[in-house]
Amino acid sequence: MTRNFDLDLIRTFVAVADSGSMTVAANQLHMTQGAVSQQVKRLEDLLDCLLFVRKTRKLELSRQGEQFLVKARELLRLNDEIWADMMSESLRGSLRVGVPYDLVTPLAPAMKAFAEAHPHVEISLVCAASPELGEAVNNGRIDVSLVEYVASEAEGEVVHIEPLVWVKGRGSDAWQKRPLPLSMVDERCAFRPVVLGALADEGIAWRTVFESGNIEATAATVRAGLAITAWLASTVPADLETLSPHPAGLPALPPFAICLRLPRTAQPAALEFARCVRESMSKDAASRGQFAKVA
Repeated sequence: MTRNFDLDLIRTFVAVADSGSMTVAANQLHMTQGAVSQQVKRLEDLLDCLLFVRKTRKLELSRQGEQFLVKARELLRLNDEIWADMMSESLRGSLRVGVPYDLVTPLAPAMKAFAEAHPHVEISLVCAASPELGEAVNNGRIDVSLVEYVASEAEGEVVHIEPLVWVKGRGSDAWQKRPLPLSMVDERCAFRPVVLGALADEGIAWRTVFESGNIEATAATVRAGLAITAWLASTVPADLETLSPHPAGLPALPPFAICLRLPRTAQPAALEFARCVRESMSKDAASRGQFAKVA
């Protein structure tokens, strides 16, 4: 008798395997943690084996799970390729894409892949602070956007979670000065209230050296040793240095989630662009070994 896999179960399994967490996978798939757990259990019952082994802080694949993951990825890749091929000729029109200033470069591979696959779609890029981009998606001014949130307050589909870190120039002692000299990209930046709140909790006085929507201008003040800043770990330029908070006498900062936000009724081009972003950023995170492992 011919038996068919439910691709929803396969996609849930791969999401859990990649993140090591039912919770993170649930955010990515817009599902409850209970629903994710039930889908994994259904797949295990179907295959008559355990796919995961729970450790202290995370889920790990069993031997059978590791073997199945290879084939599961192939199955999903073929499914997505078929959909992309069938849609490539039909997608036309314009697509308004939102992105925070610090994620323009990380987003470039996804934009390139989408543009090559769908040459008849005209992309326009809107750069702004994350709170503005979230509002723009809600109001229909943007078709799809990356938005940064404190991980515990994430909205939309969580693509990646990574630490927010303190950053200084090479050889700079700006982090030792009080009041602490800060250079922030924008007063509406999603990082700003978190950074200032953490400093306030520790009673550390601070002063603003520079504020601008231009991330390169912010980086220049840090390179010059005039100030420190806070960025996602993956976006720190190679010529700047991160600071370990406790040895430096600075407060620890919470992790941030990079999320995909789409309107409730998303156009096909936006859904396809979201797929390109998901695939591109997942590959990049995996190559850097930076997938969050949250139990």
